[in-house]
Amino acid sequence: METELVNKIHAEYPEMIYEALDALQQKEGSNKSSISKYIESKYGNLNDAHPKLLTYYLDRMKQTGELIFLKNNYIKPGPDAPPKRGRGRPPKQKTTLLQGTETAAPKPRGRPKIDPNAPPTPKKAKATIPPSRNLATLVSKTGRPRGRPRKIKPQPAQIGVE
Repeated sequence: METELVNKIHAEYPEMIYEALDALQQKEGSNKSSISKYIESKYGNLNDAHPKLLTYYLDRMKQTGELIFLKNNYIKPGPDAPPKRGRGRPPKQKTTLLQGTETAAPKPRGRPKIDPNAPPTPKKAKATIPPSRNLATLVSKTGRPRGRPRKIKPQPAQIGVE
């Protein structure tokens, strides 16, 4: 019996919210506190969970698109209002093909297969340095060769008798 009462109360909250919005008739919409005051004045004997239930149902109705939340006010959407779009990127629209047109076969995935009957491809020749160029011409404009200079090995000190 108690669960029936709770389910009855839960089912009526959206109806009570719509009724409050209609009765308040504010052009910019009604905020949560004015909706709550109207419901409390009309249905005097509400339980202690009323503020939580009102917040829950207002959020749920906002998420489903039954209410519009604008500048901290709740508004009923008009008949010409666009439907609420979900989160994320919208899916691509599917194009309809005319009858009689054929679609191309989809490209196979992965690396293409090598034809065993095809002639072998020639190897690319490596670039060789022409004889006119020598190491002196490879030195940059600053006079130093390219890259990091080589480490110089220190000469071991000779320890001996003089």
